[in-house]
Amino acid sequence: MDIVIAGAGAVGTHLARMLSTQEHNIILMDSDEDKIAEIESQLDILTILGSCSSISDLLDAKVNKADLYIAVTQTEEINLTSSILAKKIGVKKTIARIDNNEYLQESTYRHWKAMGVDHMIYPETLAAEEVINSLKLTGTRQLHEFSDGKLVLYGIKLWENAKILDKTLEEATSQFNMTDTRVVAINRDNNTIIPHGKNSFKYGDLIFVITKPEGMDNMLELCGKKRLEIKNIIIVGGSRIAKRTAMALEKNYNVKLFETDRDKCNKLNDVLQNTLIINGDGTNLSLLKEEDIETTDAFLSLTGNSETNILACLLAKKFGVKKSVAEVENIDFIDLASNLGIGTLINKKLIAASYIYRHTMTSKVEQFKCLTASEAEVFELIAQPNSKITKKQLKDINFPKEANIGGIIRGEEAIIAKGDDQIEAGDKVVVFTLPTAIRKVEKYFI
Repeated sequence: MDIVIAGAGAVGTHLARMLSTQEHNIILMDSDEDKIAEIESQLDILTILGSCSSISDLLDAKVNKADLYIAVTQTEEINLTSSILAKKIGVKKTIARIDNNEYLQESTYRHWKAMGVDHMIYPETLAAEEVINSLKLTGTRQLHEFSDGKLVLYGIKLWENAKILDKTLEEATSQFNMTDTRVVAINRDNNTIIPHGKNSFKYGDLIFVITKPEGMDNMLELCGKKRLEIKNIIIVGGSRIAKRTAMALEKNYNVKLFETDRDKCNKLNDVLQNTLIINGDGTNLSLLKEEDIETTDAFLSLTGNSETNILACLLAKKFGVKKSVAEVENIDFIDLASNLGIGTLINKKLIAASYIYRHTMTSKVEQFKCLTASEAEVFELIAQPNSKITKKQLKDINFPKEANIGGIIRGEEAIIAKGDDQIEAGDKVVVFTLPTAIRKVEKYFI
């Protein structure tokens, strides 16, 4: 696929890095010479120094011959305008990053699509959804639902109280009741392992599990965790992610939000009806004590500063808060934060990349997720008639060793994948894979 990415910021650079490993022809354009020079020193892709609002520069980037134009600059207006221009001069599909949630409403979205913006992405809304999702099951690091929750993927960190420690996958499966569960990956020492029967579980592993909803509590217990009821929530930061998170949570929880900027507090007060807004520093020990952090069930640090968020969550952990969520935009800090015991990590770059990446795939993809604190991706593919994946039982299909089929959704039925299962056309299949195997996996489904 021929792809043009406009904007060499964090999202554009991360996307270019991901897509350049998947046999795509990538052109990255930006008007900042320093950014372009930095990209050229890091990635083997074609770059264009120019403005994506200029038709001549877009033509220089061969947008008129491209399959996909992705506008992810820091300016919403430029992203929308350049997408319209790109569509007018011949690109097949456009995606624009936006900062206004109103544009995603049905009536407004329809008008933008008519003008040439095929898809819009608002990373802050997607990030807020992930924060809210993470509170559905305490004890887990990440949680993603497939087909309205028929199958659930979650990540769990193994500490000394896990019953499955030092047991192989075969031993754990036979000794414990794990019929509704499949362990699809293990992240150990910053490396992701696609496990098979002889692989064992070790202290500090982050394991990724696919399960039916009824199998979740059993797996939590085997990993030394338990489900906790959440009532009281503290949010640190008045960012757009924090605001959208508070708007959703205040309907069902007791929410307090800390923000140091008084003007932001006043603006938040206008939109948040049932959230207690505190003009103060969420890393201030005495203020946290004053606001009863000891009785807090979940602590969400969503400022724009990764270091502040990590520190705030460590303070919350010191006070005994069981569930912590930190927005960590610096990818280099993700492994550090995970190893420090911070619960869920939110990264807008990975979330945006997940949304956009599925538009580059030739197979029919329902969902695609770049997993935080892991090299791997998970996606939900639909098996096409006469595709290779439908020809034999899974044990005989010779599926790539760098990938794992976790579960199958057939109509209203959820199936945990086993060797003697055979996938049928129309099935939705949850696949966990390392980046090197994505193209190999796709070929099984088309």
